[in-house]
Amino acid sequence: MTGTTTTPVSVASASAVLTDLVGDRAAGWDRAGRLPVALVRRIARAGLLCPDVPGEFGGPGMSAQAAGELTAHAGSLCSSLRSLMTSQGMAAWTLRRFGSRAQRAEHLPRLATGTLAAVAFSEPDAGSDLAAMTTRVDVAGDTATVSGAKAWVTGSAYADVLLVFVRHGEGAAVVLVPSSAEGVTIAPLEAPLGCRAAGHAHVRLDDVRVPADAVLAGAGLPLTWLTGSVLTHGRLSVAWGCVGILRACLRAASHHANTRQQFGKPLARHQLVAAHLADLLVAEQAATRLCEHASRCWDLGAPELAAAVVTAKQFAAGAAAAGAASAVQVLGSAGAVDGEVVARAYRDAKLMEIIEGSTEICRLLLAEQALAVWT
Repeated sequence: MTGTTTTPVSVASASAVLTDLVGDRAAGWDRAGRLPVALVRRIARAGLLCPDVPGEFGGPGMSAQAAGELTAHAGSLCSSLRSLMTSQGMAAWTLRRFGSRAQRAEHLPRLATGTLAAVAFSEPDAGSDLAAMTTRVDVAGDTATVSGAKAWVTGSAYADVLLVFVRHGEGAAVVLVPSSAEGVTIAPLEAPLGCRAAGHAHVRLDDVRVPADAVLAGAGLPLTWLTGSVLTHGRLSVAWGCVGILRACLRAASHHANTRQQFGKPLARHQLVAAHLADLLVAEQAATRLCEHASRCWDLGAPELAAAVVTAKQFAAGAAAAGAASAVQVLGSAGAVDGEVVARAYRDAKLMEIIEGSTEICRLLLAEQALAVWT
């Protein structure tokens, strides 16, 4: 049964909710390495962890453009929370893309109204090389058995359900695995470099038995068919999150440079400091425009979607890492306090150059696009 159709939620009202709930607590969450679960569930119940889920399934039904702007706002407040939005959004998109009608009707309303999910791609010996994946599912009668290990599963420390990408016969599959199932072991990472409160964990699956209908309907498709669309969704979310990081850095650096006096005048009136502010502004504007274009491609189903998203992710992640470094430079010692805005941004942005397709992987994909279009 699908959820009750909801009234559309505006980006402004949803952003106001996040601003109110996060307040000035992100620094404390970062230092503690943990988000309050009750708050995460409250945000999930409002549908704001996967805002593009259609109203027919109880979600806000935002366009990619609107969901992106909300994601950027979350990223400007707390990249750990934004990471959970990326994870939940990927889980919901996986169900929309590869679940049967019955599976979508059963599970999407749950994700839109409070159930927390994590998507398990990477493995200890198969990070970017998803073709080396060894975790597998075997289906016999009405039971599916999952065995293997996953690494760096964002949000899994909070998740109620894991969407596990596995080998299935000669192809691949996605299996819905309750985190409480016997044989599931979730080992949270201790003090990761970035997004410290995002619930990153390693996951072991030792002969985990679930009903056969926990295997999504797309089972048997080639692995690249299953992962491509889902990774595109995740990359677009990460790109928008990087826009949020740039906005947070621009706001913090501009405020500090305008109020901090050095050598008889505000820092902003020193040309070398002003250059940092100018570069931050250009980076934020360029990243925003690339993300807007990619979101339009998503909403229109444009053939250049994948290339547009990889371009946005590649640029935005690099710009966020460079921009955060500039912001720390502008704030000086004030920006070197663990957990504070630009210090978090400096660590979080670096991680964005690794997840959902590292900088090197994105460059290889873009090189292939260049050869295909410009040769």
